[in-house]
Amino acid sequence: MKFVLEVEMDEGKIAQDPAGELGRILRYWGGNLHHYAMAPGDGSAVYDSAYREVGRWHLTEVPTA
Repeated sequence: MKFVLEVEMDEGKIAQDPAGELGRILRYWGGNLHHYAMAPGDGSAVYDSAYREVGRWHLTEVPTA
């Protein structure tokens, strides 16, 4: 299984303070993971401190070779 976090950083709060906003996103969403089964297909939109959607995280299967 693979955890994927994608965040658009080109505009808004995250463009103004990338380290601060990414740190907040990681703390907030990391603390929220206990609400999920942590199974492939789980995921959620990710928001900056202005409550603007800036990306998403999701869990996916890792293909076996």
